[in-house]
Amino acid sequence: MNKRLQFVSSNRERHLWPLTQYRDIGYIHIAGSTLASAQMQAAPENVAPVIFDDSWVHPSDWALLVSHGEGAMLVSVDGMELAWLGYTKPDHEAPQILASDKSFQIRYPWDLLSLNEQIVSALQESSISGEVHPHAVIDGNVVLGEGSVLLPGVYIEGNVIIGDHCKIGPNCYIRGNTSIQDNCRIGNAVEVKNSLIASDSAIGHLSYIGDSVIGREVNIGAGTIVSNLRHDNSNQRAMIDEVLVDTGRRKLGAIIGTGVHTGINTSIYPGRKLGAKVTTLPGEVVKEDKQNIL
Repeated sequence: MNKRLQFVSSNRERHLWPLTQYRDIGYIHIAGSTLASAQMQAAPENVAPVIFDDSWVHPSDWALLVSHGEGAMLVSVDGMELAWLGYTKPDHEAPQILASDKSFQIRYPWDLLSLNEQIVSALQESSISGEVHPHAVIDGNVVLGEGSVLLPGVYIEGNVIIGDHCKIGPNCYIRGNTSIQDNCRIGNAVEVKNSLIASDSAIGHLSYIGDSVIGREVNIGAGTIVSNLRHDNSNQRAMIDEVLVDTGRRKLGAIIGTGVHTGINTSIYPGRKLGAKVTTLPGEVVKEDKQNIL
């Protein structure tokens, strides 16, 4: 890991609520680690790179910037400043190096899904440190942490990262590109697809979580269903500062903050956000964003 990467605050507009209610952006869970760790892993060595704290730079774009040397600014396809080399930020007249669409500002929660998809889909081999039951099936590249177990009937399709001390199953369906952090419990007959699940969270039996970001210490009650597709098949929209924003994603589930508890048989509309420590009643239908006002 490159320990020379320097982070600076961008001080620019971003809308990551509720994921940053209790933690800085660098500590958000991504691809089995944190955003800051992923940024450091991707950064070049033997130079002095600097990155905005809400930027993601793909290794190929770091290589492009290094080839130009100090004095240039790497910018995204939509014109956002991402990173540079050297300890002095280039001025506005400095050359701008256009990055690929694999590098971008992390402005909204669904940008984390895009980043997670990019990293997890790139896994080239499995790394199994936990226990896989003989009646569990792995069809893809899987990282399984120490002390974790895949119980009978678990089916993993595509690339998946599972942290340490997790219990998966029995009879779960885990689809790529899912990332499950440490100390999580995914119960009987749960389906998880293309989602981020942070540490110390539990998904109760008979639940479905798709294209979602789940925070730390969340308890998803049995039978909770997160919808991720509109009936008209158009892009999902999410409410940001009382304005509906097109997410650019055809499928998007829920964004759930730290400590949320859902009651059994909760149903959540696509693109909805639940703030930290929100609870839902058994059978509740979540049609709008919710936050804890206590």
